Amino acid sequence: MNLQLEEKKAFISGSTQGIGFAIAQQLLAENAEVIINGRNKEKTELAVEKLAAEFPNAKVSGIAADFGKKEEVEKLIQKLNDIEILINNVGIFELKNFEDLEDEDWYTFFEINVMSSIRLSKKLLPSMLNKKSGRILFISSESGVNIPGNMIHYGMTKAAMMAFSNGLSKLTIGTEVTVNTILGGPTYSDGVAATIEQIAAMQNIETEQMKSIIVQQTNPHSLLQRFINPSEIASLAVYLSSPLSIATNGASLRADGGVLKTI
Repeated sequence: MNLQLEEKKAFISGSTQGIGFAIAQQLLAENAEVIINGRNKEKTELAVEKLAAEFPNAKVSGIAADFGKKEEVEKLIQKLNDIEILINNVGIFELKNFEDLEDEDWYTFFEINVMSSIRLSKKLLPSMLNKKSGRILFISSESGVNIPGNMIHYGMTKAAMMAFSNGLSKLTIGTEVTVNTILGGPTYSDGVAATIEQIAAMQNIETEQMKSIIVQQTNPHSLLQRFINPSEIASLAVYLSSPLSIATNGASLRADGGVLKTI
């Protein structure tokens, strides 16, 4: 299927690995121009090199900026022009008991997971509305609906992303700009993979067996019965970035592997 993304210009926050990197790969495969982002300059440059090697004729570049530092975000924003697709993917997570959470934990998670998308959207939406064309996408999580007791601060930010996304979509009326959210499920990202491999090695069992055990312990009712691959969430993200998805706006779409029990 031709997704009509040729020469569309996209920016993806937090995209040197995991879901963001997978989205970059699929957008480049559709001949879009892609700007990726990471906190570390060297890692960002390395990710750009990997993408350029995989897609030799593609237009791909990177901008390093830590979304936990407002001054770096402001510098990044000034470099973004004529962006037609904004993917708000950057985010942090951790397991932490509620009683151990300090005020700074809440502020840090909100700053990176939510304010990053607010600042980027505020910069890029006006141009999209002026052209009456564009895509803004939020990579949220099923944890924003089914809030984990040991990640309340994380779930709070993912719920906030959905609320902001839905409200922002109301501003696109009468245009071909869309604003949508993806609720991702348990994904086998680089960070998750490293942790599981370490646990498997400590317990002297195969990584695949460890993955199965963790799925059964944490999400026994999952319909997929395995971790989601980043590319599987990226496929939905790239479709929502396409002109073909014009009838989908203000929506929260699930790519959760059937973890959520709600309709």
